[in-house]
Amino acid sequence: MNASGAPKIMSHPVVIGEIVRNLTELGVKPANICIYERFPDQLESIGYARFLSDKIDIRAVEPYRGLLREYDPRTYVEVNFFGEEDTRSFLIRMIADRFTKIINVPNMKDHGASGVTGCLKNIAYGGFNNVARSHAYTRTHTKTFIGTLASVEPLRSKTVLHIMDGLKGIWHGGPFERHPRFAFYPKQMLFGTDAVAMDRVMRDVIEAKRKTEHAVSVFDRSVETTRNVQQLDPNKNHYIREPGHIEYAASLGLGIADMAQIKLEEIRL
Repeated sequence: MNASGAPKIMSHPVVIGEIVRNLTELGVKPANICIYERFPDQLESIGYARFLSDKIDIRAVEPYRGLLREYDPRTYVEVNFFGEEDTRSFLIRMIADRFTKIINVPNMKDHGASGVTGCLKNIAYGGFNNVARSHAYTRTHTKTFIGTLASVEPLRSKTVLHIMDGLKGIWHGGPFERHPRFAFYPKQMLFGTDAVAMDRVMRDVIEAKRKTEHAVSVFDRSVETTRNVQQLDPNKNHYIREPGHIEYAASLGLGIADMAQIKLEEIRL
């Protein structure tokens, strides 16, 4: 699940509760289900336990920030972005050793570095440590880093379903709700097995909302937007965004980014 913007924006507890209910009705034992995020403060701020049975394991991967005991020392991506001292990002140990299937539950959100943050970024940055180093100053390497992380085995093959929570989204300032005016309510859920296709559809939702709010496009790459940044100005941003990370992930074989080739079925309730 995603708690990076909690408690104002996150994978909603009702959504998580219904996913768990459906799994148990299909015969999955509660003791075999784990809900996880990286940071305990974000996870604890939501209170998922109130919506679940006592047997569901709710796990914060980093109970002690900076320690690597919850990460697999054998599985990592190594890259130097800005001359940082620590150039490795390690996979969560539970993904490598414990999980057999992963259901990815992101939100519909704008993101200052990657343009948008959905299925790909949630599974990639939620599955590895030491990932925020990909964006600094006004530059970001999210275009290549997100897809690279998401393609690492066994994370790639174990992630079998994506359920995007679009009950509430963020159209600027993400992944956090920096001001109530940046929250919006798409009132939709996306279900699929192709993270690239789902993010491609979601990007159109965020871009359309930004257009109605007269904000610069997520594709705007002008340096001017990074000057004299004010947090509540939707036409300013700390980074040159990289919404093309979706197409880059497609180039790695992670899914389909061409809308003409995406099979999209809409169900209205």
